[in-house]
Amino acid sequence: MNYQKTAKSIYEAVGGETNINSLTHCMTRLRFRLKDEGQVDDQVVKTIPGVVGVNHQSRQYQVIIGNDVASYYQELIKLGHFSEDKEEEETAEKMNLFNRFANFISSCMSPLIPALIGGGMIKVILILLPLLGWLSDKSQTYVLLSNFGDAPFYFLPMMLAFTSAKYFKVNPMLAITVAGIMIHPNFVAMVSAGKSVSLMGLPVTLATYSSSVIPILMMVWLMQYIERGIDKICPASMKSILKPLLIIFISGVLALVVVGPIGTYAGKFLSDIILFIQGKAGWLAMGLMAAFMPLIVMTGMHWAFAPIFLAASISSPDTLILPAMLAANIAQGAASIAVAVKTKNKTTRQVASAASISALLAGVTEPALYGVTLKLKKPLYAAMISGGVTGIFMGIVNLKSFAFAVPSVIAMPQFVNPSDGKNLINAVIVLVVSFVLTFILTYVLGFDEETTAPVPVPTMKDNDLIESGAKDTKKVASPISGELINLESVNDETFAQKMLGEGVAIIPQDNQVYAPFDGKVTTIFPTKHAIGLTSNSGIELLVHVGLDTVGLKGKPFTMHVSDQQVIKKGQPLMTVDFKAIKAAGYDPTTLVIVTNTNEFVEVVPTEKTTVSNQDTVIYTV
Repeated sequence: MNYQKTAKSIYEAVGGETNINSLTHCMTRLRFRLKDEGQVDDQVVKTIPGVVGVNHQSRQYQVIIGNDVASYYQELIKLGHFSEDKEEEETAEKMNLFNRFANFISSCMSPLIPALIGGGMIKVILILLPLLGWLSDKSQTYVLLSNFGDAPFYFLPMMLAFTSAKYFKVNPMLAITVAGIMIHPNFVAMVSAGKSVSLMGLPVTLATYSSSVIPILMMVWLMQYIERGIDKICPASMKSILKPLLIIFISGVLALVVVGPIGTYAGKFLSDIILFIQGKAGWLAMGLMAAFMPLIVMTGMHWAFAPIFLAASISSPDTLILPAMLAANIAQGAASIAVAVKTKNKTTRQVASAASISALLAGVTEPALYGVTLKLKKPLYAAMISGGVTGIFMGIVNLKSFAFAVPSVIAMPQFVNPSDGKNLINAVIVLVVSFVLTFILTYVLGFDEETTAPVPVPTMKDNDLIESGAKDTKKVASPISGELINLESVNDETFAQKMLGEGVAIIPQDNQVYAPFDGKVTTIFPTKHAIGLTSNSGIELLVHVGLDTVGLKGKPFTMHVSDQQVIKKGQPLMTVDFKAIKAAGYDPTTLVIVTNTNEFVEVVPTEKTTVSNQDTVIYTV
């Protein structure tokens, strides 16, 4: 896979640096925060090689990639000067309370998932090695490797302090310092001793904050107000000394005396709720969770549940989320294998086969979900039915996960209970039944593949017929005079591969761009190098002047129209200094692209080699 080309295509498809506020990534998704999501055509993004789907969630534009998302991310950050932590101001009108909370949890937890999974897998291996007799649990190697696995969880408050500080725009080093106060070895020793502790006469709750989630999240949320208050009262001349002193002191006191205990009780409350559900209606809860897990993954919210089962896992193994993911992940892999076996489409077989490996061996289901089951629908229904059935069984037997790892075939040791072998046996039963049942259901239910008949390549004769007045024909005139070249020969993969749609490329011979039809201006790009138009007949057109000319920041372009302005065919749209474009080293080739190509039966470019302004260059039927 060419990460650089794909990253560039994604970068351009989402609007480039001018439309990107920030970019982060999780295990499988690029998470963009865009200035205007309306500028992005989801269908165009989905056609980019390497992209398996898109999702809009909590004002994030998520591009689903799969396991190698980090490679694409590294190439993307080379293309623009956008940051990881730049966030737009949210208003109540734009985001409701639930979405704000979900976005907060997801933003804080997602960057930590690789560390948690890495540590979790080490713990999984350490469960297995002593059972196989390959490593003594009394050896120094075992103890040190246990530290490797425990570290991401023990120091979870410090990592969360960093990510939540970025979210709330709090000084991250001060937030980490406060987290350090809460898990300092001396304080931990006081808690272990069990004797009453006070701070300046204030009682300190004996609580253990290592591996906790809620206390530090609450504390950093409060720190944003502490910082603002100190900024208002602290003299400018003393701010560099007094501000960090006061923030650490005030935040530390509040963390140990007030916020930490409240967060601890909140975490215990969540844990008690989970245990109550498991005790009263575990079979129903597990059935529903396993059945609907694919839909939760679709929203990107599956890791937003992390604080819940991490809070619960402090006192007990996870009995809800991770077991449910086991059934769901295996089901997605089995459905993909069934599709690969049954389909007659070579491309579908290749996609389904690769997706099944990702789901079964790595527990990453997005390629299967977006590339196979959701697209074909019936395999998704089969996976959800299977998940519900196996989920009920897991609830009845109270299946437990003893390590934080993404459930998969490889991660099955996470279900090993050293004191009771039945838990692993039940997990294996879930794996086998989920696989077999999903495979059978998918194969029996079948699926409807889209079949596309070959479209004849238009000839000049076809053009003549269209031009002579075929019914429902709509035309696009050339916005500029010049030499026509094949779109495939353009030195830009996005246009050459027609990711944005069918159209023509023109090497311009004058400096004036005219309206190609009657309609209106729908988009003027901030850098003025491109303009979006919509005809009265429904043609959506992109006129892109030059290649990569976004880098000129609008200097060679003079606009004669404004956004949403009604236009008439032949009306001047812009004047372009092509000499300046060439002098700056840019290709002046101008693209005329029908961006809603899929809405027409045919989009037929003219076969002329040269055109004058207002000559017909595209016919649509």
